[in-house]
Amino acid sequence: MASILIIDDESNLVRSLSFALEDEGHAVRGAGTGGDGLRAAAEFAPDLILLDLKLPDMSGLEVLEALKAQKCDAQVIMISAHGDTRAAVKAVKLGAADYITKPFDLDDLSMTIRSTLDRRHMAIELEFHRGASLRNAGLIGDSPAMRELAATIDRVAASAATRILVLGESGTGKALVARAIHAASPRACGPFIEINCASLPEQLIEAELFGAEKGAYTGAHQRRVGLVALADKGTLFLDEIGELPLPLQAKLLHFLENGQYRAIGSGRSQTADVRVVAATNRDLAAAVRDGAFREDLYFRLNVIQLDIPPLRERPADVPVLIAHFSQAFGRGEGSAPMRLSPDAQAALLRYRWPGNVRELKNLIERLTILHPGMEVPADALPAEILQANGESAAAAPAAMPGAASSIGDALASTEREMMMAALRDAGGHKGHAAERLGISRHAFKRRLQRLGIG
Repeated sequence: MASILIIDDESNLVRSLSFALEDEGHAVRGAGTGGDGLRAAAEFAPDLILLDLKLPDMSGLEVLEALKAQKCDAQVIMISAHGDTRAAVKAVKLGAADYITKPFDLDDLSMTIRSTLDRRHMAIELEFHRGASLRNAGLIGDSPAMRELAATIDRVAASAATRILVLGESGTGKALVARAIHAASPRACGPFIEINCASLPEQLIEAELFGAEKGAYTGAHQRRVGLVALADKGTLFLDEIGELPLPLQAKLLHFLENGQYRAIGSGRSQTADVRVVAATNRDLAAAVRDGAFREDLYFRLNVIQLDIPPLRERPADVPVLIAHFSQAFGRGEGSAPMRLSPDAQAALLRYRWPGNVRELKNLIERLTILHPGMEVPADALPAEILQANGESAAAAPAAMPGAASSIGDALASTEREMMMAALRDAGGHKGHAAERLGISRHAFKRRLQRLGIG
């Protein structure tokens, strides 16, 4: 059942409609002028409005535009006299959901109301599932920037565009955006094929993309099917497109222009129906000016461009991301989520996050391992975060001579020491050691195996 506002100056009509709609279980309120109707809409927040085209103080079209200006999300059904059909159609173009002409049958009105409300409920449910789809794809955040990105992904995914360029700093989630586009598109049942253009030697990228016949080059002992062929009827994601060598840029351009390609060593052209999503953290326009990237390929790829905002431009998403990663890593480690002290939380909110979401994710994983189920004080945060906040880094451990050269090695070394200390304190009993660390016995044994501790 719904809340319905009737804006009509015929008091008898408002009264009879109110009785009929209340009998159907709706909550109903009436208003006799446009001004009263706008005030009632703001106070009553109706699901649906029945709006007469002719009112004593203003036209129904003016009321409709005023409702839109005050961001009223109710569905509006216009009520028009017999000769006002053209105005009613104009109202629909301005955003009204439907119209009905006086005199009308009550059953017809009830059917129109039900179908309009059904469409509204379907739109709300679809919006929820779209948001859930983005969350499942790993795109977390409720800031205006992320909402806009989500809406853009929906529009792009549903479009016929087959050339999309995703731009963003390292760690912002360009691969997740590409997957979200694929998942929300008509190609979702097709394959999603990903290649990092910077991860392979130049001589292998062409074979990886377009395939190669047996014996086409030294080491080609069997026929290789390229990723373009595997992505047919699906999506091909070209990450780090700015690193693609110039000779291959020409071949990729040829494929983008006509859908045809040729495997190495083959004399026969093949075709593939592929949506190409390319991504880079480089300034491709500058690369074009420097001669490092083909201008024609840049414009061919850049049919639709999506820009992912860096984390520093959407600080409201930081607490949401912290909560999400804390829960996820806590489950993975078999422990309760770690908790940030108020000072630690404030420090993370002030931090600029040069590594974006990837940096935040790695930090929460580290804190979960070192402080499982515990409250993390500010002085346990990395020195670079404390220094960026203008706080003393004296509490941060100093680098020791011969210390591990990478964060991963240092983290493993610290974890090993904690595990060994817990085992010593528990007299070698693994279950008791796990309890001391606040994790499950299974998680403790898994860590022992990972660290090579017998």
